[in-house]
Amino acid sequence: MDSDERVCPVCGQPVETVIWRHKTLGAWVPTWVAGPCRNRACAAYVAPAGAREPEEEQPGAEKDVTADEHAPGPTA
Repeated sequence: MDSDERVCPVCGQPVETVIWRHKTLGAWVPTWVAGPCRNRACAAYVAPAGAREPEEEQPGAEKDVTADEHAPGPTA
């Protein structure tokens, strides 16, 4: 395992080290490589898994309404 700090090739910011593995002679061998860039200003930016970009609310746009909210209530 090497202790070199990995950097993004585009912006030069530090990136995390991730482990890939490949099979050699029937055994899985770990390989440490640079992970994705998390710098939002970088052209090589990759959003974290499960993260969503903030959605811009457009003026005049209506909220989604389910049919249950407009269904008539029970009559007596």
